[in-house]
Amino acid sequence: MALKDVLILVVKISIVIGGMLGVVAYLTLMERKVVAYIQERLGPNRVGPWGLLQPIADGIKLMFKEDVIPAHVDKLLYVIAPAITMTMAVMPFVIIPFSKSFFLSDINVGILLLLAISGINTYGVLLAGISSNSKYSMIGGLRVASQLISYEVALSLAFVGVVLWNGSMSLVKITEAQHVVWNIIPQFIGFIVFFIAALAELNRIPFDLPEAEAELVAGYHTEYSSMKFALFYLGEYANLTAMSAIITTLYLGGWQGPWLPGFVWFAIKTFVVLFVFMWIRWTYPRFRFDQLISVGWKVLIPLALLNIALTAILRIYI
Repeated sequence: MALKDVLILVVKISIVIGGMLGVVAYLTLMERKVVAYIQERLGPNRVGPWGLLQPIADGIKLMFKEDVIPAHVDKLLYVIAPAITMTMAVMPFVIIPFSKSFFLSDINVGILLLLAISGINTYGVLLAGISSNSKYSMIGGLRVASQLISYEVALSLAFVGVVLWNGSMSLVKITEAQHVVWNIIPQFIGFIVFFIAALAELNRIPFDLPEAEAELVAGYHTEYSSMKFALFYLGEYANLTAMSAIITTLYLGGWQGPWLPGFVWFAIKTFVVLFVFMWIRWTYPRFRFDQLISVGWKVLIPLALLNIALTAILRIYI
């Protein structure tokens, strides 16, 4: 690779990571504003105009809080866990195409890489629960393992429908194949399965059992403080952004759209999906754990298999 190509790649990586971190920081403010709107109150409005400096104030506070490592934890795993979570949250942006000409990498097995990243991401939360040596954290970590195993199957089967319909595992080619009709129309069942499974993968309400504050205090990150807690906190919103971008790419045409530049369309669609995720969080109650597992195995997986069968039939006759 020529020096020029290396420099261009470094600039692109810096833009993506810097932009992503900025978006993640202000997603925390967006969620607080959204819930305030839903609950008919103001939300943050003191730090800076309209509260726009609140994420910066929160970041400074977390940076200067005392970093406590409890004596009873497994220190190596305890320290590594938040780093794994944050790193894996950033990784999907390596292959997500933001516009027709702006993406870091186009690999022909992009879908498989996304599944691998999703699987590894589970280890960060699981290790946090196990290494904390706390009963609340342990239960939260075990809930993560069982929950993600259940919903990872449905998520993977939803991916299969998209791959069958578009004939490729490259995210760039999948996006290009939606120039006539977005995948959400022929893959509507798959979209519903993917969206619900994504909620469970993200540990968002109504599937936030691993950190249910009513019975587990905060679940897997109960024993964390300062920047280690901040990494989990930012990792949650980075995962939320990445999942919204993946849904945009797979089902909503990615950068496809009239008049406006492709990147603008991609940002608008991703923002809409993010808003829906936040809307759901502050609208629906939490499932019981037995209900969560039942939905995964008895509803989503059969629907995903039905979607694959219908997709295969349609591809034969269309």
